[in-house]
Amino acid sequence: MNSFYNKFRHEIAAGGDVVDSVAEPRDRTTAILGGGVLLALLAYLGVRNIWTLVFVLGLLISVFLHELGHFMTAKWSGMKVTQFYMGFGPRLWHTVHNGIEYGIRLLPLGAFVRIVGMNNLDECDPADEARSYRAQSYPKRMLVITAGSLMHLVIAVSLLFGVYIFAGRYSESGSVKVMEAPMSQSPAQIAGVRVNDVVLSFDGVTTRSRSELVEAIVAHQPGDVVDVVVSRGGQPVTLTATLASNPADNTIAFFGVSSWSREYAKLNPLAAIRYGVSDSAVAAVQSVRGVFTILNPRNIVNSVTAPVADPSKRPSTVVGASQLGGEIGRQEGFKGILILLAGVNIFIGIFNMFPLLPFDGGHAAIATYERLRSRRNRVYRADVGKMVPVATAVVALLILLMFAGLYLDITQPLG
Repeated sequence: MNSFYNKFRHEIAAGGDVVDSVAEPRDRTTAILGGGVLLALLAYLGVRNIWTLVFVLGLLISVFLHELGHFMTAKWSGMKVTQFYMGFGPRLWHTVHNGIEYGIRLLPLGAFVRIVGMNNLDECDPADEARSYRAQSYPKRMLVITAGSLMHLVIAVSLLFGVYIFAGRYSESGSVKVMEAPMSQSPAQIAGVRVNDVVLSFDGVTTRSRSELVEAIVAHQPGDVVDVVVSRGGQPVTLTATLASNPADNTIAFFGVSSWSREYAKLNPLAAIRYGVSDSAVAAVQSVRGVFTILNPRNIVNSVTAPVADPSKRPSTVVGASQLGGEIGRQEGFKGILILLAGVNIFIGIFNMFPLLPFDGGHAAIATYERLRSRRNRVYRADVGKMVPVATAVVALLILLMFAGLYLDITQPLG
């Protein structure tokens, strides 16, 4: 038990595995069985819903690019990198090239790049000290440790940019279209509203969005007689309707039509990059709020014990995200998958910068604290050992989050 804790303690401090392939050789049986299970799982996802497989592959590529950000900036900064692995747990496959171990592990729960000498607990060969992470300048350390999250933001903006150019941005179209036949015996049906009519105005009020139409309707009282101008076949048609009482609240006027005013509109490259950046910024702000919501133990417990979990507060896992991705793929196709992947990348990038170990944000916080405590003639090094108990609590919370999310994804599937 003590050896397990020491290994866990060292891996938390180092940000990855501290044992190389020579000291811990690959188990061939585990590699064959584990690899077979992973391939079978991917095949199952592809057969059940090809869009789920596309989403999962997109997630794996995003994780790979996250670690590639760490890897490339560490190499550029002169740091010694010893490992680049996709996944955690037992090794399935690995190779060594130019002194760096590359490979795949059994549990597809993330990835890691091993850089020597992350902090005072991470021992390294004295000959490698000059190339250790802790020996580098503060700007270099911050560049390397934030590169993964920055890569997620680059991925998100790039995905949105591509979608906005080739498929369009989902936004207000400027016209309100009737999507379905009006409700039976509703004022809209009696007045003669048809599917595909475009509502131009409601009792003299111009309507350019669905919300404007709703506001125009509820501004009246049941029994009011109104003129509704619609475009039908490119020609304006004026209809007269007597508003009824809303079935849910008889004090509110009711028209009885299902409408929509949003659609995909292609953008030019300048508009695409502008909206890609601005939409990513909005999603980043929402993700900051989401991190605190998801990490709240009360929300985790309430989600599991409630008959129906609140979708805005419930935890989820890659299983739930894949369920949602599959459903969005069915409805929206490839562009929907890419937009969802952009949102997921932004959330992961923000989540990963939470300022506690084992997140990258924890290493960034330590580097910042050391920089603030250092003086011109003395470099301060934080005792990371004092932070391991907190990091252990964070890992325990993440495990709770994972099991609660998995339980909800199975019992209350998303999508």
